[in-house]
Amino acid sequence: MKLSFNSACVHGTYRAQSGQPQELPIAQSTTYRYYDTADVAAMFDLKSDNHMYTRISNPTVAALEGKMNLLEGGVAAVATSSGQSAILMALLNICQAGDHILASTNIYGGSHNLIAVTFEKLGISHTLINPNASLEEIIAAATPNTKVLFAETIANPALTVLDFEKWSAAAKAIGVPLMVDNTLATPYCCRPLELGADIVLHSTTKYSDGHATSVGGIVIDGGSFDWEASGKYPQLTQPDESYHGLVYTKEFGKSAYAVKLRSQLLRDFGAVMAPQNAFLTHLGLETLHLRMQRHCENALALAKHLQQSPYVQWVNYPGLETSTDHSLATKYLPKGCGGVLAFGVKGGLAAGKTFIENLEMTSLVVHVGDLRTSVLHPSSTTHRQLSEADQLAAGIRPELIRVSIGIEDIADIIADFDQALEKACK
Repeated sequence: MKLSFNSACVHGTYRAQSGQPQELPIAQSTTYRYYDTADVAAMFDLKSDNHMYTRISNPTVAALEGKMNLLEGGVAAVATSSGQSAILMALLNICQAGDHILASTNIYGGSHNLIAVTFEKLGISHTLINPNASLEEIIAAATPNTKVLFAETIANPALTVLDFEKWSAAAKAIGVPLMVDNTLATPYCCRPLELGADIVLHSTTKYSDGHATSVGGIVIDGGSFDWEASGKYPQLTQPDESYHGLVYTKEFGKSAYAVKLRSQLLRDFGAVMAPQNAFLTHLGLETLHLRMQRHCENALALAKHLQQSPYVQWVNYPGLETSTDHSLATKYLPKGCGGVLAFGVKGGLAAGKTFIENLEMTSLVVHVGDLRTSVLHPSSTTHRQLSEADQLAAGIRPELIRVSIGIEDIADIIADFDQALEKACK
């Protein structure tokens, strides 16, 4: 079959099925030309892997999906327009009105609002449980309609580390998949599918891109959950009338979850990743291992330095031996604990604001995972929609400052923080 699309072969390589590196084209096209009506019919019946329309799939986006799938060790991946849309569709792929989501209390503020506010309006209830709850407590929090356990490898910005052994055991006992947001850890630091997770999510806007250029998200299907044996997921195990009675588990086996997400939810919601964003994110992944090594080294060095500062009240970073999550970090994050840390300035919120306003090299941005160092005050920004009680339950103290460490020279980062702290606390 001949595919006709406008593309530009620019810098960036990927490995084709032959295993040889090739230039990655940007397929900046909405549609593709075909020469056989039977081929088109096969695509609409999900019997062909060819690209039918960029709202469903695209060659450049497919290259990114393939790379992320390899990095995480899954069976299939689906890229989306943002990390938020990845979470939305990953959950709606198996949840509908009357169902229940069991999630960790310390998930990202945007995920909290999605589950606790928007999904409630759609008739999907939820329970938030402390990630440090016992196995028995997590299991007891489930209901007959619980369809998923949702948590983050490294919570944003509480920075607690998920106890995979406990949470995967709870998911198996309840009979539901464990869905893990691996954005802050990245597959460099942690591969959740090897630790008991069934579905992995990323906001590729963060470390996957790494340069603050491209918004995106991705869902990786581990292919490990038995949808038929559970008996809880008719969406996957019973006929889909929008595809002439096709049954996803019968037709697609281990990749049934990913195929349904693409062919049904991506089709209906249209939250597709743009080819240009896929290209830039794919390019960013080429240096992920180098960047993450430097992010981790810089974060640990700054965390240790801030511990010694007379102007700092407390420091939270899993890589510190004093961290309550250090043992979990040692177990699950052997290569490093990522590039995000949190601390509180002596003098509370007022001193914290003064500190932020006196930084010179470091930027105040609503972002994380950039190669440049940045700071944020979550209580008044990313988590401001949460009540004070919900903020505290999520590990967000009023004085907490989140730091996303870049890959600049650590001496320059420390010097900038020192001068700003002195001005804020003198």
